[in-house]
Amino acid sequence: MNSRYLAVLSLAIMACGFLVTLLIPETTAVFLLRGGFEAGLVGGIADWFAVTALFRHPFGIPIPHTSLLLKNREKIVRSLISAMENELLNKQSIEDKLRKLNILRLSARLLAKLLRKRSVRQDLLDFITQQVRRLPIEKSLPFLQSGISDYIRSIDAKAAAETFVTKSLYAGYDEKAMDYVLTEALRWVERPDTRNLLGKLAVEKISEAKAGGLTGFAIQAFAGFMSEDKLGLMLQNLLVSAGRDLLDHQNQYRERFIREIRVQLFELAGSDERMGRLKEWAANHVQSPDGEQFLHARLEEIRTLVLDKLEKERSRGGRVIFAVYRTLVRSVNKEPEWIVSAENRLLNYLVELVETNHYRIGLLVKDNLDRMDDASLVDMLEQKIGEDLQWIRVNGAICGFIIGLVLSLIQLVNH
Repeated sequence: MNSRYLAVLSLAIMACGFLVTLLIPETTAVFLLRGGFEAGLVGGIADWFAVTALFRHPFGIPIPHTSLLLKNREKIVRSLISAMENELLNKQSIEDKLRKLNILRLSARLLAKLLRKRSVRQDLLDFITQQVRRLPIEKSLPFLQSGISDYIRSIDAKAAAETFVTKSLYAGYDEKAMDYVLTEALRWVERPDTRNLLGKLAVEKISEAKAGGLTGFAIQAFAGFMSEDKLGLMLQNLLVSAGRDLLDHQNQYRERFIREIRVQLFELAGSDERMGRLKEWAANHVQSPDGEQFLHARLEEIRTLVLDKLEKERSRGGRVIFAVYRTLVRSVNKEPEWIVSAENRLLNYLVELVETNHYRIGLLVKDNLDRMDDASLVDMLEQKIGEDLQWIRVNGAICGFIIGLVLSLIQLVNH
């Protein structure tokens, strides 16, 4: 039963009992009960007055020393804030609690527990997907272009080119590039339409040749003897044979070609003028509309690729997230000194944060209390402690009743 109703009921019982004993013939039992009910009524009313006086004026009458909570509101607020800051939530106790926690390990266990759930992993992937979709690629392009262009202009192109050429030659990329070009060229030369093109070009150039005497006669005789097909086939065979010879790593001409390529590469890398022009061209091209379109297209391709990967991973339950997390944890566990250092840095940061903002606890409490009007404050206090205070009224009525019985009994004994 609600203690407020029980308190009212106890007072009503005492009042009714007292009235009944006044109306019925007096006997010893009635005398004793009347004394008990009378004292219980007085005790109940006195305690009701005392409890009510804490929160408001009884019957709305501004009796002195009533409505104590509202009259001492500022003092109560200051006491509450002082108790919270200096006793309940003092800085030292908070710091001690923080230092006893292994925050990184606790966070890792909590995160591992969450990531074991398929729904959590999928929600995380959904969040990442939304952020990837919202990336402002168009807005970032000017900054990206400017950054890349500034980086290109700031690098030492000559040193970078020399390093690149040296590493490429050491890895044999020059020979691989030459083999790739020769292979593709041979594929083109071996095509029938290429043979026809070569024959047609040869006939045109022979007919344009100007030479007198026996040389001119020989050229004309050769042109009359050879058709386009024959000239094309001959040139095709010559080019194919030469290309295949150059693909042979033991061929002497191949070494000359490669040596010449290497010389030209080092001359290009060592030329300040050429590298400067190349660097400026690259920087300007990045900032040009064509460069912007190129970067935009590449970024969109990357975004599409990332979104496809995220969607596929979501359909599989997002296991890669837990795998990445597990790999990261295992990697970190191999560095116990780093963990201790990170834990100490985090604790120091939190302690500093507490020391810097501890006063805000009191400000927050005071701000919330100041926002409440008197009626709201009284209602809140009555909800929190009023129920317990009503038992004072119940106990007052009961104790008064018992004391009244005892006093009435003493009166009978003395008579």
